[in-house]
Amino acid sequence: MYAILSDIHGNLCALEEVVDDMNQFDIEGIILLGDLIDYGMQSNEVIEYISCNWKDRIICNIWGNHERAILTSDYKHFSSQRGIESAKYTASKLSKKTIEYLKNKLIHEGLYEFRLNNKKILAVHGSLEDNYWKAISPDNIRGDYKAFDIVLSGHSHYTHLFSKFYEVDDPYRRNKHAVLFINPGSVGQPRNHNPAAQYALLDINTMTVNLRAVKYDVESAMALYNESVDVFYKYRLEYGI
Repeated sequence: MYAILSDIHGNLCALEEVVDDMNQFDIEGIILLGDLIDYGMQSNEVIEYISCNWKDRIICNIWGNHERAILTSDYKHFSSQRGIESAKYTASKLSKKTIEYLKNKLIHEGLYEFRLNNKKILAVHGSLEDNYWKAISPDNIRGDYKAFDIVLSGHSHYTHLFSKFYEVDDPYRRNKHAVLFINPGSVGQPRNHNPAAQYALLDINTMTVNLRAVKYDVESAMALYNESVDVFYKYRLEYGI
């Protein structure tokens, strides 16, 4: 069983409850799909937790758009001024240890190819159209993924689980190649109107997926916010929007 997490966004309160939920399963490895930091008030604490507790368990750890924006000081792609201000505030609060971890331990390209149980897997924060800023969705997958068996993505903060069948020259498989698309949703800032912390479990042997949603102390996470970040990011946690 492999745990897939994305978009933790500096929310240690949510991450700790996800870890408690994960502990009831036999987790062979952890896959992180980016945006560990920003929006939430605990970016340093999230990185401290991951670097101290998971260093031998992480299979994949890629930059998301927030890591890229903050560590390159490139804020032009954000869709709102409040997003830019939040990212700049987070940048001002990151510790030297956090910055070193994000620079040295994460894959900067925002995507990573690897194999599990002879399955070829693509992990990408966004999509092949734009690794960082454009998300895969069931009605717009933004790229050609027929070279893979599984595609893991984040960025949208919406869960998805679907298959696409590509036409290939393979009569033994009825000229079809199945690709499984998984978005685990967001641990720290879900937007699918469910405020629970969300992640996914993948059983690579049976190719089955369990999309998990875990209640956490949202009020404690909200109480950490101060006036340096737009209150929108505080109150959206309450409603999962």
